[in-house]
Amino acid sequence: MTASVALVALLAACASPVANGAFDEVADTTEQRIGKRPLWIKSEQEEQTVREALDRLLAKPLTADDAVQVALLNNRRLQAGFAELGIGAADLTSSWRPANPGFTYGRLRGGGETEIERAVTLDALSLLVLPISAGIESRRYERTKLNTATEVLSLAARTQRAWYEAVAAEQIAKYAVDVREAADAQAELARRMKQVGNFSMLAYAREQLFYADTTARVAKARMAATAARERLGRLMGLWGRDMAFKLPERLPDIPKQPRDIENIEAKAIAERLDVRMAKANAEATRKANGLTQATRFVNVLETGLMRNSETGNKDKTGYEISIEVPIFDFGDAKATKAENLYMQSVNLLADTAINARSAAREAYTGYRTAYDLAQHYAFHIIPLRQKVSEEMVLRYNGMLISTFELLADARDQIADVSAALEAQRDFWIADTDLTFVTIAPVDASGSPSSLGMVAARSGAAGH
Repeated sequence: MTASVALVALLAACASPVANGAFDEVADTTEQRIGKRPLWIKSEQEEQTVREALDRLLAKPLTADDAVQVALLNNRRLQAGFAELGIGAADLTSSWRPANPGFTYGRLRGGGETEIERAVTLDALSLLVLPISAGIESRRYERTKLNTATEVLSLAARTQRAWYEAVAAEQIAKYAVDVREAADAQAELARRMKQVGNFSMLAYAREQLFYADTTARVAKARMAATAARERLGRLMGLWGRDMAFKLPERLPDIPKQPRDIENIEAKAIAERLDVRMAKANAEATRKANGLTQATRFVNVLETGLMRNSETGNKDKTGYEISIEVPIFDFGDAKATKAENLYMQSVNLLADTAINARSAAREAYTGYRTAYDLAQHYAFHIIPLRQKVSEEMVLRYNGMLISTFELLADARDQIADVSAALEAQRDFWIADTDLTFVTIAPVDASGSPSSLGMVAARSGAAGH
C-alpha cells in the first residue's frame, strides 16, 4: 500500500501534458510515414497559424501533397478525433488516483450525555490494485493513440485519392467540351452537305445524334467534376471562398518504371497500425482478464479508522473493515465475460493480420495491372490511334474515303482517348492504395472500424 501511495504521488499528473505528448507521438508517426504533420488546434494563435498556411497553399494550384497537408490541418472531423486524446488522457490520469476517502461524523445527545462518532474510510482494495488498473488504462490509451494515428493516415489516403479523382474529372470534362465543339462543327458540316444533296437523311441524323450525345456527355462530365471537387473540398475542410481552389490542368505522367516492393505482406504485418492496434488490444484484454480473476470474489474492500467520544468517558479508537460476502454473485459471469472478450480479441488479431496480408497482395496486383494498362494506352493504343487518324485524313484529302468514314474514325478516337485518361487516373489511385496499404487500412467511408469499438468494450471490461 505504501508503494501504491508513492506511485500515486509521482504519476497522478495533469492530463494536459499527457494529451500533448500523445499528440506529438501521433504527429511523429504521421510525419515518419507520409512526410506530413498534423496540427491540433487548441488556441486562437494556432487557428491563425492554420489560416496563414491555408492561404499560402490555396494561392497556387494544389498538388496532391498540398491537398493532404490542407486536410491534416483543416479537417474538422480529424480535429474532433484529436479530442479523444484529451479524453483518454483524463481517464489515464484518473486511473492513478484512488477513490477519495470518506469521512463520517455523528453526534448524539440524550440523558445529559453527548456522544460523538468520527470515522475515516478508504477503499483499500482500489489502492492495492491501483498499479494494475492504471496499467490497463495505459494500454488502452496506447490503443487510442494508434487509432488516432490510423484516422490521420486514412484521411491522408482518402484525400490523395480524391485529388487524383478531381483532377482527372476536370481533365475529362475539358476533353468532353472539346469533343462537343468538334461534334458541333461536324453537325454543321452535315447540315450544309445535306442542303446541297451530298448527305443522306440517315447520315445527317447520325451526325445530329452524335452532337446531341456529346452535349449530354458534357453535362455528365461537368457534374462528375463538380462532385469530385466537392468530395476533395470536404476532406480538406474547405468552404466559402476557399472552395475556389485551383487544380492542375492534367494528371502527372506515368512513371517510366513501376515500383517493386519486396515482401509486401511482411511489411504490412510489421508496420500496419491496425495490426499493431489489434496486438495491443489482445494484450490489454489478457491483462484485464487476469485482474478480473484475481478480484472476482472480493468486489469491494473498505477499511477505515474510527474514533468515538462520549461525555465523561475517554475517547475510544479502533478500526472497521467492511467486505462484501459473495452469496448471490460469485463473479463467474464476470470471469466468463472476460475470457470471451480475450478470445474475441485474439481471433480479431488473427483476422486483422489475414486481411492485412490480403489487402497488400491485392493492392500490389491492382497497382501492376493499372500500371501496365496505363502504359498500354499511352505507348500503344493512343499512338496507333493517332497514326490511323493521320492516315484517314490523308486518304480523305486524296478522296479515297468518304466523309462518313472520316467522322466514324473521329468517334473511335474519342472513345480511346477517354479510356486512356481513365486508365491514367486509375493508376494514380492504385499507386495511392499501394503506398498506404502497408501503413494503415484505408476506409473510403471514414466510418469507425469494428476493431476500435471492440477495443473500447474490451478496455472497459478490464475495470
